[in-house]
Amino acid sequence: MSFLNLVIALAILLILTNCQKKELVHSHGISFLEKRQEKIVVNNSNRNDVRKKLGHPSTESIFDNTIWIYVERTRGRGKITKLGQNIMLKNNVLVLKFDKYGILREKEFYDKTKMQNIDFSKKTTEGLNRERDFIYNFLSSMRQKMFRKN
Repeated sequence: MSFLNLVIALAILLILTNCQKKELVHSHGISFLEKRQEKIVVNNSNRNDVRKKLGHPSTESIFDNTIWIYVERTRGRGKITKLGQNIMLKNNVLVLKFDKYGILREKEFYDKTKMQNIDFSKKTTEGLNRERDFIYNFLSSMRQKMFRKN
């Protein structure tokens, strides 16, 4: 009977440790970006309107400041089947393009469903490795000659 009581106690302990009243959520960027971006109208809103509704952009284009990017990213804990790993709940990006007068001309909204997995090649170029080896060997030999005691 004591083994059965131990198993029951461990099962209850496991269930109670995984229960939370509130889900733990980590947010980054502008909250509720999907709803807020609906209030912005192409060819009608300007930079001041966008700043009032969304705040300052997460990123501005470097050269001409006509592209503004707003980001919302939310992560939370997965179910017990995911072993408590963090999962991405929201990954929204809003790209706004303005003309030279500050009027909004284009609006593009990307969400989690539009994300793409990109595979990068793991191959390396042999020609660059030979050049690096030559330079490394040359500098190593120079260092040895400099610090050699006669």
